[in-house]
Amino acid sequence: MNDQIIDTNFSATGLNSSQYDFQNNLLKLKTKKSPLIPRALMFFFSFVSFILPLLSLILTISTGGKFHIGFLISIGLFGLIGFYLLRVALWNTYGSEEIHFSNNNVTYEANYGWFKDAKKTKEIHPLVFSIKSVGYEDEKKGVLIIGENESMIECVTKIPIDELEGLVAYLVIHCNK
Repeated sequence: MNDQIIDTNFSATGLNSSQYDFQNNLLKLKTKKSPLIPRALMFFFSFVSFILPLLSLILTISTGGKFHIGFLISIGLFGLIGFYLLRVALWNTYGSEEIHFSNNNVTYEANYGWFKDAKKTKEIHPLVFSIKSVGYEDEKKGVLIIGENESMIECVTKIPIDELEGLVAYLVIHCNK
């Protein structure tokens, strides 16, 4: 028997817990913040990746050096690395997923706090919810899957499986009206 207490609120208007909130056909899944030191390191290295090639260009030109194509390549390469690290750091700090249910259409959007991904809308009929186990077995975490086969949206927010089971049961009742 599982004696763990799940912090879940059922109300007339919706459902919420520390990692998700469902109201007015909008499901918000929130990531848990990772520890402070790894997040700080990711932010630091992402900003260093943006600044280092620019400083190199400025110092070289100010000391009489010539501009060459290597500067553009390094700015582009380090810019991509910096953007990726910034995206991961923001996801681990402010990340959330917003899923809106409307008839047979499901709209998905990842929110990174400082910017959002493009909205993705899929027609999913019938509206099926399932759970995919992720991570280590002893963590007992999973992700929500909406739909099946080709018309499927797989969320990335890891939530304890027992909480997901309650969420899936609630979504089956309230989204298939």
